[in-house]
Amino acid sequence: MRGLHAYHEKGLVVRRIWRFLRGLNYRKIILRMIFIDLLVSLAGYALYKGATQDEAPHYLTASAEITHIENAVQAEGVLQGQQQVDVGSQVSGQLQSLKVAPGDNVQKGQLLAQIDPLPASNALRQAIVNSERLTADRDAAAHQSHLARLTYQRYEELGADAAVSREDFDKARFDHEEKSATLASLQAQVRTARINIETARINLGYTRILAPMDGKILAIVTQEGQTVIAEQLAPVILKMARLDTMTIKARVSEADVVKIKAGMPVYFTILGDRDKRYNATLRGIEPASTSFASQSSGAGRSDSAVFYNAFFDVPNPDGRLRINMTAQVRVVLEVSEGVLTIPVAALGEQNPDGTYPVRILEEQDQVRTENIRTGINNKVRVQVLSGLKAGDKVVIGGEAPK
Repeated sequence: MRGLHAYHEKGLVVRRIWRFLRGLNYRKIILRMIFIDLLVSLAGYALYKGATQDEAPHYLTASAEITHIENAVQAEGVLQGQQQVDVGSQVSGQLQSLKVAPGDNVQKGQLLAQIDPLPASNALRQAIVNSERLTADRDAAAHQSHLARLTYQRYEELGADAAVSREDFDKARFDHEEKSATLASLQAQVRTARINIETARINLGYTRILAPMDGKILAIVTQEGQTVIAEQLAPVILKMARLDTMTIKARVSEADVVKIKAGMPVYFTILGDRDKRYNATLRGIEPASTSFASQSSGAGRSDSAVFYNAFFDVPNPDGRLRINMTAQVRVVLEVSEGVLTIPVAALGEQNPDGTYPVRILEEQDQVRTENIRTGINNKVRVQVLSGLKAGDKVVIGGEAPK
């Protein structure tokens, strides 16, 4: 019975499928099949074209252009005043008053500060008194020396006639010599006293701190009321500089310092105004590295990078440039205006004759190779002396066919 029931159910399914197919429009089925076949064909064609295009090389190009080109050594520098000094005191004492403030313009010889003059003034008066006392002692000694000399001369004359004993003669001679030595000693002391007066007078003058040059006050280091001690090291009271001309010291690496020399053109910009370029001429290069002065005697070379200071001057009439500004410096090694240049990336490996192969992209993506002669090369662009013309498209990169 179960077998008959299953056979009956299968028959019902077959009859239902047959009735469904009889109800369909065979024309629509055929049209749909044709449409699907067309879509499949178009998709296959698109895939084929894409694969064909992938096989073509893709080139990255740049045009040969007439431009300005320069090769320069780059460095970072710091601005300083051409003349920059620390103004200190040569005498000890209390800083009684300051006569200037930062930013003030001063003239050479102008009073900047005053150290308490009383101790120095007293020292001068004491030196004068000592000199006067020694002068009086010297005059008295000169009188006694004169009398001793006269006595000795008289005894010497009498001694020839044996009218004076030998003892009295020797005593007169020794007294004369003693008085002469005392006079000589006092004369030397008087000269020393006069020197002491001059020294005391100079020290009194040192209590007036004067400007050593024309310039601008940069900073006050010692304030009014502080005591300065000048026995070992002259204490700094203020800093000043001439800012009408600035000196720039640029740190040049040891790899680049051999490329530059005094007289080369140089220019720089400052961080606050990168569009303005300041032009100058390299004045010189310090013979020792920047770290040389700080190395201890006999110490070996450190592992840190080595730099040398290259320095030059630039006028600063408007005071726009300031102390300790950072300068982006370029020392120009070579420069040309209005020359044909291309990117360095376009160059192939150098040929034995000094030329370089360059690939040029022509119409219909055809590539030909030309050997060119080059001039200035700044590692970004290179000057073309021969082998190309303006507008040529040179290959600087690309993919090989896949």
